[in-house]
Amino acid sequence: MPVQSLAGRVAVVTGAAGGIGSATADRLSRDGASVVLVDLDGDRASALADRLGGGAIGVQADVSREEDVERYMDAAVERFGRVDLHHLNAGGPSSATALPDLGADEFDPVIAVNLRGTFLGLRAAFRQYFLQGSGGAIVVTGSIASLRSNSDVLSSHASKHGVLGLMRNAALYGEPLGVRVNAIAPGIVPTALFGAGRGPGGGEDMVKLPSTTPTMGRAGNADAIASVVAFLLSDDAACTTGEVISVEAGASIVNSVRPSAGAGAWDTAAPAVWRSARSVNC
Repeated sequence: MPVQSLAGRVAVVTGAAGGIGSATADRLSRDGASVVLVDLDGDRASALADRLGGGAIGVQADVSREEDVERYMDAAVERFGRVDLHHLNAGGPSSATALPDLGADEFDPVIAVNLRGTFLGLRAAFRQYFLQGSGGAIVVTGSIASLRSNSDVLSSHASKHGVLGLMRNAALYGEPLGVRVNAIAPGIVPTALFGAGRGPGGGEDMVKLPSTTPTMGRAGNADAIASVVAFLLSDDAACTTGEVISVEAGASIVNSVRPSAGAGAWDTAAPAVWRSARSVNC
């Protein structure tokens, strides 16, 4: 069902050429918003914008660079005159290198995109709201890694824990100004970015891993995540701020006592009958 309160709004989506970002851009466009698709892959962002129509535009930007964030905001305002909604979604994958062997050259780039990029996006959003004299809504993309820990992918966990700190601080600051800030915490979503790797944690393992948890037993779906983002950006969530919504098929309620990279710890034979009866693909 379309979220009617998004009609006529202007939304910026970062990481818009990826699975979750592109699904969100598509959902917001179908709900009537004008969309600015921001991605490091500018050609793909522009191609997706052309497909959406409705005046959507694509902008090439590295969200960890101040000048690039300013440029995508300038492009949005030049095209549409204002920005009402932000989905700060851009992120990058983390190395599974063990802590003693993890180099700063592996750690720093993930922090730059996931954490610094979210900070710069929040700052740019609030600056634009001040210029407009308006409120608005922001959703940042956290992760199941924001809520729990593992023995690997340290930089991802550190950055995504930090994203929730930024979100909560921004929500407190923004509430008197009429700016709502929330987060989503997706689980395993086999997008091209994260699913391309080989070995534990990538490729087919991204599908197998969630199937071994005794909850909903399936990987995430970008369209289902986009629907939660659309809700949080809409007036239907007018009383919701400073919250993180888990969209991970119940994975975070499981204590699997195992690292994130590698599947097979659970015997799924018993609940298979129950799972086959579920028709909703989340």
